Amino acid sequence: MRVKFLFFIVLLQSCLSLNVANKKVASNSQSSQNEIQYVNSDETKEKGYPFSDATVVNGIIYLSGAIGTLPDGSVVSGGIVAETRQTMMNIKNRLEKMGGSMDDIFKCTCMLADIKDWPLMSQEYKKFFNPDKLPARSAFAGSGLALGAKLEIECMAIKRK
Repeated sequence: MRVKFLFFIVLLQSCLSLNVANKKVASNSQSSQNEIQYVNSDETKEKGYPFSDATVVNGIIYLSGAIGTLPDGSVVSGGIVAETRQTMMNIKNRLEKMGGSMDDIFKCTCMLADIKDWPLMSQEYKKFFNPDKLPARSAFAGSGLALGAKLEIECMAIKRK
């Protein structure tokens, strides 16, 4: 009887050890999935902006808000349609540099200086997506967008590569 009891204790300890080991392995694999990759262009670093161009977590790209800036850093002139077009081009270029495309976007948030610009912004915005694959979207108006822009758009996309 004593031998059976000792055998049971050893077996129980082995099972508990395996259980702890499995938790540790699961914990290690989980932490690698929770890594954050920070993506910054040379321009963002040089200008000392207080944000990253994008972060990547668990295969999702979180693009920082983009506005309709030209390569020289000024906001494109011409109103909401021109700003929307330039903003979307900036988003497209940023994604392509990361190996992605507009088809990878699944959610956008549009911040407008004036909600009255929503119809024209929406009309231009839609031109950048497959009509059968429009991302989910929220839009709202606020005040004081960066550089006096009329529009800022942030997006989330799948990281394919």
